[in-house]
Parts: sequence; structure tokens; C-alpha cells
Amino acid sequence: MRLSSLLPGAVVVPIRRMTSRHFGASCRRNRLAALVLASFSLAAGAQWRTPTPQDKTADSAAFEGIAQVIGENFSDVQSVVVAVKGHMAFQYDRDGNPDALRDVQSVAKSALAVVVGMALHEGRIKSLDQPVVELIPELLPLNADPKSRDITLRHLLTMTAGFQVNDPAGTARAGTLRESWARPLTSPPGQTFAYDNAVPDILAAALGKAVGMPAADYVRQQLVGPLGMAEPSYERGLRVRTQDMARLGQLMLQNGRWGDRQLLAASYVEEATTVRNAGGLPVSLPYGFMWWVAPSKAPRPTFLASGYGGQFIWVYPDMDAVIAVTSTVSNDGVRRGEALKLMRTHLYAAAHKRAAAGDR
Repeated sequence: MRLSSLLPGAVVVPIRRMTSRHFGASCRRNRLAALVLASFSLAAGAQWRTPTPQDKTADSAAFEGIAQVIGENFSDVQSVVVAVKGHMAFQYDRDGNPDALRDVQSVAKSALAVVVGMALHEGRIKSLDQPVVELIPELLPLNADPKSRDITLRHLLTMTAGFQVNDPAGTARAGTLRESWARPLTSPPGQTFAYDNAVPDILAAALGKAVGMPAADYVRQQLVGPLGMAEPSYERGLRVRTQDMARLGQLMLQNGRWGDRQLLAASYVEEATTVRNAGGLPVSLPYGFMWWVAPSKAPRPTFLASGYGGQFIWVYPDMDAVIAVTSTVSNDGVRRGEALKLMRTHLYAAAHKRAAAGDR
């Protein structure tokens, strides 16, 4: 399947398997307090722009018949949300449950990068160039290579830490934090991209040290509540509602602003969603800060979060649109590539049509 068919002038992008343990998997404490906080946050959180009757008419025209097409021809696709100009223009849920928490696989990496930006904006992280061992000094004696002392948060965000990674397809599960840090380095930090499923756990641990609480609690405080998301599940990797995937993309589309709050700096969003290095497998696109970036001559490129098996958040700044898709996670589903086919044949065209209709 070619992503270039969605993006004029873009490179050919084979999507290969990618998996990761979610960064919040070790943060399962204080569940009662978490639920109380989540309930309060959901009541206070900002929502999508309310569509006008004219919006609804234009939405219906642009997406006419697409739900039926998905239901009949794309059986791997489980849910879709398309937001255009700040409102939800289309939603599809195969199980009829828009509140179902979906397995998003490595989309969790992109979410983690957003939360790191929030901690930086709050001043809880001093700098992205801060060495990891300054935040987690107990890691220092675990790796005898002096290069490990130079690994920074920026290196983790850009997948250029330099650790040995014998997993070009991104299929391996990470070990413990100690095991991950003790691995040999094959290149100096900052020099070589290598997709590394151990990096999110290291970055989440550093984030937790910087903010003084488990990463999942900080996510709830800074992201879930302000955006009006449902409480995620971390039991088997990150699980969120598809509309909340779209909210994450919308936040980045809006340069870190949601409602009347600037949740992370626009400068950080720009860095995160523009090319920091050439990237590589498993998506074969350039890389930002845990967001993949489509080559483009546009003032602001298309960028995306991607997870194994057809989990996507696509952000199209030129259309003021966000498309979130989830799919059944299976090897057969990967081979079929239905999520990308749906994007190529229907969703992109409908979103483009709706965007061209203008504000209503």
C-alpha cells in the first residue's frame, strides 16, 4: 500500500509491524483517586466546536454513503472519526459504540511526545537537551559506555539515542527499564535513527521524575481533563476512544491550543511535527518528535501517528482536518492494509471535499 497516493509528491511508505508497551503501563496506582479526577476533568474539559445546521448539511454531503462502504468493504476497520475545521464531521463505529476504548498500539508514542511538550511548557522539564541520567541518576551505573551519559530527552524523542536495536520492523517488546538502559550503544547519541520500542518506557520514567508523579497521573491532569477525553486504559497497552485520538491530532493542528488554554508551546509543536531526521523503518517516513512527517513543500506538512495493524491519526494542516482510524490488530490485517486503502479511496477525498466547502 502506498501512502504516496494520499500525499502528492510523497515517498512510497510500506507500513510494517510496530508494537510497544504503553508508557503508562507501570502507572496503575491510586485507581479510586484516578476515577474521581477523571470525572471532574471530563465535566470541565473543552469539547469540539458545535456544528451549525449548515455544517451538518455540508458534512452529510461530503461523507454520504461512506459508512455503508466501510461496513461492507473494509471489515478490518473498526472506527473512524474525521474532524474538519474544529468539529466532528464524520464518525463510524462498527460496534455502534463511540465510547469504546480502542487499542492504538504505537500511537501511544505520539501521545507521550505531546505530554513531554506539556511538561516542558510548564517548566517541569528544564530542557529537551537535559541528559536522562540527570533525571534518573540510578541509571548511571547500569551502562559502562560513557556515551550513555550524553543521551538526552531530545534523543529519545527523535529515536536517536544510539542503543543497539536488532529490530528494524519494530516488532520487539521492550525489557525492563534497567535492561533497556544497559544495552550497548552502536552510535553516538543524536547520530542515527533507530526505531526503538524501549525508548517510550525510558522517556516516561524520565517524565515521571521531572513532574514528580506517575506519567499516567500527569497525562490525566494535563491532557485527559483539558481535552475532555474519556479516562484511558493502560492494562494492555494504551486504549482510548477514537474521538480522543482525533482530539490529540486537533490539539497539534491548533499548535498546542485548546479552547482558551495554551497547553504546550507552538514552537514545540512545530519541532515535533517537522522533520528532525530522515527516519526509516517501520514506516519509512521522516521523523519529528515521535510523529512521522510526510515530505511536502507545503508551509506546514502533513504529519501522523501510526500504530501496528492500521491505527492512525493523520493531521492535514492544509485542509484543517484530522482523520483518526482504528483497525483489528492482526498479522492478516496488516497484510490487507484496509485502513490505508480506505484513506486512499474514500476518507481523504471526503475530507478534502468537506474542507473545500468552506466554513458554514
